[in-house]
Amino acid sequence: MKRRLLTALLAVAATSIALGVVQATASPESSQSTAGVTSPALLALITNNDLFSTVDLSTVLDPPATTSANATQHYGPYTSGSTDSGTCGNDWANDMFDRHFSVKPNNDGTFTVVEQFKNGSFVTPASDSPPINFSPGGCQSSTTPAGTVNAGITGSLHGYFIISLPLLTIQTSTDSHCNAVAMTNANCDTATFISTHFSNPNYDVPTFFFHYSAGNQSLIYHEWKNASADRGGNNGDIRSTNGP
Repeated sequence: MKRRLLTALLAVAATSIALGVVQATASPESSQSTAGVTSPALLALITNNDLFSTVDLSTVLDPPATTSANATQHYGPYTSGSTDSGTCGNDWANDMFDRHFSVKPNNDGTFTVVEQFKNGSFVTPASDSPPINFSPGGCQSSTTPAGTVNAGITGSLHGYFIISLPLLTIQTSTDSHCNAVAMTNANCDTATFISTHFSNPNYDVPTFFFHYSAGNQSLIYHEWKNASADRGGNNGDIRSTNGP
């Protein structure tokens, strides 16, 4: 995926992508930093990445019998679109999806934010793809592109970001809009949500996962998982031909 998406979770307790032989980053929002470390306690709760991408997080973070000032806040869905970057650096598809943000105030004054990407779809090429459109997983194991993807390939996607905010960041708004300043959901992305709901616009996405499926369509590979190292790393591809 490539440019725009966030976190939620329990009181115990945040691209783009990682590795093969060479570490490679991609996602609908590739501009975010992947620095930082996600809480092991939080990661332990994610037993199925696909399920965590689409589940109603209120069932995980807000036990029905519990009331607390630190209750998880839920925002969205916000219908969004984005070009999607691959591991070779090119944008390879246009995406559409619904963004959902979950914000958990932790007992130590910090925040956990989870951004989910639900009901997603993609179509190749991206609006800014190069003439030779390298496949999204084409450079996850090598700096030499391993394949290309044809125009007109369609499929589904879902995923999530676990977002880390800097220390001393405070929440400045609980407005229901993606853009809490302009009070609009237009042009929603991760940076807009964070910068208009919190005191510090900076954030990291140390943990992320995206799953793309394209069916047959005469593809050599028709399923790609774009994930951080702690979610298993990249695997597969959406590829029409081998080689550039």
